[in-house]
Amino acid sequence: MDLRSLIDYINTFVSLTSEEVAILEGHVKCRTYLKGQYIVQQGDICKYESFIISGCVKMFFIDNDDHEHVVMFGIENWWTADLGSFISQEPADYNVQCLEKTKVAQIYFQTLEELYFKIPKLERFFRIIIQKAYVASQKRIVRNLSMSAKDKYLLFRSQYPDIEQRVPQYLIASYIGITKQFLSKIRAELINEG
Repeated sequence: MDLRSLIDYINTFVSLTSEEVAILEGHVKCRTYLKGQYIVQQGDICKYESFIISGCVKMFFIDNDDHEHVVMFGIENWWTADLGSFISQEPADYNVQCLEKTKVAQIYFQTLEELYFKIPKLERFFRIIIQKAYVASQKRIVRNLSMSAKDKYLLFRSQYPDIEQRVPQYLIASYIGITKQFLSKIRAELINEG
């Protein structure tokens, strides 16, 4: 099992010994999902945190009118899960679906506490990445409430150039909170300005 990218990512925050790496490898499962498959579905309990080794996913929810709302994308070296469901072990509010064939390293809920006990540094690691995710979520809320659609799109393009090339425009429109037609209009304006 090739967990090099996961180990390298963890080592950017905390330094694992070779013994700790061996313990971690014994508790992590690799799985490959095909395009269109779900890692977690709304209403199910999220049983694991997934580190994306390769591929691309979207996190979204379906509202009462059957409209899809994209809240996040995930690519290589990103974590994905319905974190609220994972932590509480209650039904998920979000779906995580693969937009490409996606390989993930998964840590199951039941083994995470065991890993914290065996590798205490992992508690610090997960605290750091959850704090970073929380800050990013707070910033996104402020931007959604204060920025124009055009500015949100420009920010998305500058922050996530790799994602823009890999996902359909209608999903980017959903992420920004606009229709695909309005996004097409914004893109046409930007081409004319350029």
